[in-house]
Amino acid sequence: MQQQAFTLQQLNQRIGALIAVAETQNVWVTAELSDVSVRGGHCYMELLQKDPNNGSTLAKARGVIWTNVFSRIDAEFYASTGQRFASGIKVMVRASATFHAVYGLSLVITAVNPEYTMGDLLRRRREMLMRLQAEGILEMNRQLQWCEVPLRIAVISAQGAAGYGDFINQLYNNRNRLHFKSRLFPAIMQGDRAPASIISALNAIASECENWDGVVLIRGGGATSDLVAFEDYDLAANIAQFPLPIIIGIGHERDITILDYVANMRVKTPTAAAEWLIARGNEALNHLKSIGNAILQATTDRLVGCKEQLSYYGGLLPTVPHASTERASSRLRNDMITLASIGARRITPELSRLSHTASAINTATATLLDRRKDRLDAMQTLLDTLSPKATLRRGYSITRVNGKVVTSSTEINHGDTISTTLADGTIISTAN
Repeated sequence: MQQQAFTLQQLNQRIGALIAVAETQNVWVTAELSDVSVRGGHCYMELLQKDPNNGSTLAKARGVIWTNVFSRIDAEFYASTGQRFASGIKVMVRASATFHAVYGLSLVITAVNPEYTMGDLLRRRREMLMRLQAEGILEMNRQLQWCEVPLRIAVISAQGAAGYGDFINQLYNNRNRLHFKSRLFPAIMQGDRAPASIISALNAIASECENWDGVVLIRGGGATSDLVAFEDYDLAANIAQFPLPIIIGIGHERDITILDYVANMRVKTPTAAAEWLIARGNEALNHLKSIGNAILQATTDRLVGCKEQLSYYGGLLPTVPHASTERASSRLRNDMITLASIGARRITPELSRLSHTASAINTATATLLDRRKDRLDAMQTLLDTLSPKATLRRGYSITRVNGKVVTSSTEINHGDTISTTLADGTIISTAN
């Protein structure tokens, strides 16, 4: 029995009929945009759902916004979010599932909820800011102090960008002719490669950090969707920890990115960044001028005062020497009289005291000599009384044998020569 077969077109038509049911029409879907492109007024894209843990794709579908509604949806979305449809943003869309026999499954989008996209952007930014805060680096660049006059500026911008040209023109054509030194460190300023490119430029500046006073990161106006590239954690962390203060001048005044929260300063345009640097230099120049004026005024006042004093002393000069000489002579005469009077009063008593002292010395000396003579006489008498000669005169004698005094007869042997000392002489004898 021959089985009935469908053509591929017939099968796809049946699939399309099965899909085009109420449950798949005009339903709200959340997804991330990818490969967004506009061709012939129609907007084509891929709708993705990613695993929040590892980023792998869980689901994917082709989406399209036909030209008859795209202009309205694009305008409303931009007015609410400040962004165009671009890859990487999250959206909530109202879509109907369709299955074309040739092009397969598509989601035809007829409306977008911009509040969902804004909430997602703010949520991601808030999460990154909380992470930077937890890591203790959120305030690091914002707390850096600019030098008094920042004249050496490293610039990060796209090569040949209009914003960079406006910045340089404003900086170097300042009214007071302040001399700035700047150098461009080129980087990609939009798209997926922008964060890595800007980080590379920051690393190049950090390698010669001592040559610069600060960094200016600028990008002129353009599609607001291009600013999604600056909502990057790694780029924000690099700027937060950069050793030099950084000025951010990206997009329009209403445009805000996470970089504005971590950089030292945010300005609305590249020209405004140049104006801030010029204002800083003008402030220092005005301060210097005020100091110069104060020095000039103080010097002028001092010279005027000195001239007045000079005129005064010039008038006194003819009479001052004579008057001074007369005053000095008068003081000298008075001092001489005073000195003579004081000398007479002081010297006369001293001379009288000296005369009495001399007489007292003579008397004391004579008395002392008499006492010492009497003492010597007494000592002489005592010596004479106690001397051996006095003893000999009283009838005593001293016997010696061989020069040694003998005190016992047993010390004398037969035949010894004996020396006997008397008061008036010595007798030599021999012992028998």
